[in-house]
Amino acid sequence: MQNHHTEIPLSIDIDRLGKCYFDFRSKLGFRTDDKSLRDFNAICVNRIPDDEDSITGGNVRGLYWTKPDTTNHEEQRLEPVQEHLYTELCPEFKDTYVEEVYNLITSKFKLGRVRFLMKPPRSCLSWHRDPEMRLHIPIITNEGCRMIIEDTSFHMPSNGNGYITDNTKYHNFFNGSEVDRVHLVATVLEHNCQMDWLDEVKYDCCKLC
Repeated sequence: MQNHHTEIPLSIDIDRLGKCYFDFRSKLGFRTDDKSLRDFNAICVNRIPDDEDSITGGNVRGLYWTKPDTTNHEEQRLEPVQEHLYTELCPEFKDTYVEEVYNLITSKFKLGRVRFLMKPPRSCLSWHRDPEMRLHIPIITNEGCRMIIEDTSFHMPSNGNGYITDNTKYHNFFNGSEVDRVHLVATVLEHNCQMDWLDEVKYDCCKLC
């Protein structure tokens, strides 16, 4: 089995970030591309400058490919998102701890969309692949919340660190607990392996590039 994820030390205050999540969940609610589906619930943290449409419709979930039936034939879902244009923090998050976290992670990575993503209990995503890797910062989780990339299953604990996951491979995420699973998730376009990380982190990180 291959290792398709790397832990990145970030020292984020998860309690503060979780409080922000609950505050903004009550104020903003969730966005999704399809209200009939319960698998995907997002709070968008950044956007294309002055473009409210960039955090609506298919832009919320984004382009992916899946194998929906017994033929195992791959099909495209939704349209490409101009990830590199997502450079503006949504104004609701100005002067909050979310902005501090956003500034931290954008100093280490070139990012596209940044979203709080919630998975309800006993639910999963489709078996799919994305165009880019992701940075996960787990906020509310449980050992039964697991990501599967190809043939590898793993849990990402809520310890203040981030996890780069290779979402260009076929993968799934399921919440096997009885509470909501919440991660802050960012699209990773580029990252700087010269940051002051441990040598083994740099090595593992570069293997995913």
